[in-house]
Amino acid sequence: MIGLYAEFIRIRFLSMLAYRMNYYTGIIIYLVNIGAQYFLWSAIYSGADGLGGMNMTQMTTYVAVAWMARAFYFNNLDREIANEIRDGSVAIQFIRPYPYLAVKMMQGLGEGLFRLLLFSTPGMLLVWLLFPIRFPHDPQVWAAFFLMLLFSFVINSQINILTGLCAFFMENSDGMMRFKRVMVDLFSGLIIPVSFFPGWAETVLRLLPFQAITYLPSAVFSGKDGGIGIANVLGVQVLWLVLLFIPILLMWRLARTRLFVQGG
Repeated sequence: MIGLYAEFIRIRFLSMLAYRMNYYTGIIIYLVNIGAQYFLWSAIYSGADGLGGMNMTQMTTYVAVAWMARAFYFNNLDREIANEIRDGSVAIQFIRPYPYLAVKMMQGLGEGLFRLLLFSTPGMLLVWLLFPIRFPHDPQVWAAFFLMLLFSFVINSQINILTGLCAFFMENSDGMMRFKRVMVDLFSGLIIPVSFFPGWAETVLRLLPFQAITYLPSAVFSGKDGGIGIANVLGVQVLWLVLLFIPILLMWRLARTRLFVQGG
């Protein structure tokens, strides 16, 4: 079974090579986003020693690593699943000798590995040359960050799978998918670090899984003050990974009895 999953990862990775020029141009778009946020935060700091537990160098590092990490964990599994439900092709997956949702996760991982190698890595090097970011010197931080990044991918993919499965219960889930994407980008700390939200909002966000996708790993990588430990972050990520698996399992079992093909 492991060999089968590895093959799905390999096939998706190779299929992405056909569109690699899109990702090279995407690096430029990400650089523009990072540059815009860099100048925005420079104006916000205006010579201040620190805000939200980060100085300007840490904030620049946070912004850069958060956007480049997004290139790895981002995927369209929700839209893929919703489309397969609408056209009825998901019914074929029910009779195939492998778990459908696990295969979708592996396909997303193949896409993520492609982005990591051909998008995030060269993009991060360009960011390092253009902006004053500071990489951590401790190898333990690097190792922990890549493990956190993997967990970020899993948690984000689980949220996407939950959103995609909603297509079993509604005729059009496009609005929900767009709303989910805005929520993940905003509440995960990609646009604004969680520590910059008002106290009550920060408390609420710490009870949701979004911070485990971007904010916590990026805060550890950038060396944010405030006692965010590696073990604590990994514990939060593992907790949400387990908690999100439960509704996925329940929804998948219920959804298999409600297959409704539109236009089939």
